[in-house]
Amino acid sequence: MELFVTLGLFVIFCTVLVLPFAVKKIEENLEIFLFVCGVAALTLAGFTTMDGETTGWTADIVIEALTSPLNIASVGGIPIGIVQIVLVVGILIYCFHHQMESAINKMVESFSLKVIVPLLIIVLGLVASVISAILAAIILIEIVNSMPLPKEGKIEITVIACFAIGLGAGLTPLGEPLTTIVISKLSGDPYHAGFSFLIDTIGIYLVPAVILLGVLGLIALKKRKTDESNLKCTVEREELSEVVIRAGKVYLFIMALTFLGSGFKPLVAGYIDMIPSAGLYWVNMVSAVLDNATLAAAEINPSLSLTQITSALMGLLISGGMLIQGNIPNIIAAGKMGITSKEWARVGIPLGLALMAGFFCILFIPAWLGFA
Repeated sequence: MELFVTLGLFVIFCTVLVLPFAVKKIEENLEIFLFVCGVAALTLAGFTTMDGETTGWTADIVIEALTSPLNIASVGGIPIGIVQIVLVVGILIYCFHHQMESAINKMVESFSLKVIVPLLIIVLGLVASVISAILAAIILIEIVNSMPLPKEGKIEITVIACFAIGLGAGLTPLGEPLTTIVISKLSGDPYHAGFSFLIDTIGIYLVPAVILLGVLGLIALKKRKTDESNLKCTVEREELSEVVIRAGKVYLFIMALTFLGSGFKPLVAGYIDMIPSAGLYWVNMVSAVLDNATLAAAEINPSLSLTQITSALMGLLISGGMLIQGNIPNIIAAGKMGITSKEWARVGIPLGLALMAGFFCILFIPAWLGFA
């Protein structure tokens, strides 16, 4: 039975990885497709156990899937979630459309795109740890979508910026659900993780990476050879119905990722402690497909060494930008800008692999050579 479940989950994983690129209808209805795959994975997981813990369909998982998109934080007792942020900000943008268009045009008149693009990527990447990756992504797409650039240029800048936002959000527990989970799970012995734990542990890698991505955004812009002599930005005004539909799609997307992550948890959790740091780093490339918060919940525990924790987090944060379903900012940006899975992967996979290889050398090669 264990072998049956393992093989079944592997088939579902490959299906999620391949079919959005191969079948246009699936690509156009990615939320529904991932939801169906999540239901299948969670059902299959019910045929096995994990250290005596009930797997598969449970009331807790259903409640989490229904409520997590609506409640990632609480302000004055009022739940604040991804769906509310997407909906409220979308309505505000609809109401203040002309003011936003005027402000963006003034910014472009005052500064060159060669200044705006790298600064936009770097600033949003770093402040994502404070204002959340979700809000940073919404601000990003409204500005990039209005820029007088060809679609290919907008896609490249958006993907690069979403990498920066995903990495920058890893600096504090305010950035995204993954970081909140990590701090919660390591709050006791031996780490006693507090607000500054992530900055102290992986900030030395994340901040330079965000700055590097800003430079890459500038390179991508220069490659397009944009004529800035007569630039005029146009902010397209959505219908209110489109704003509501997008919020609904985000809700379904997060439910799907919750089911997928919970379904794959027995497969992931059973092998974590046995995987060395370098292996854990590369294994976490599955974050390109699965919800990184759920993977963090399955992987991160106080029994891991600090090196293993660092490796796991860096693998999760970097690879989350490679595909649309890898991170919430990706989902929001792709949905708003109409970026397909193929278009995202064309930029995201090479960039993600390059970052993974670069940080692998930084994290592990010096220690292997006896320099750390």
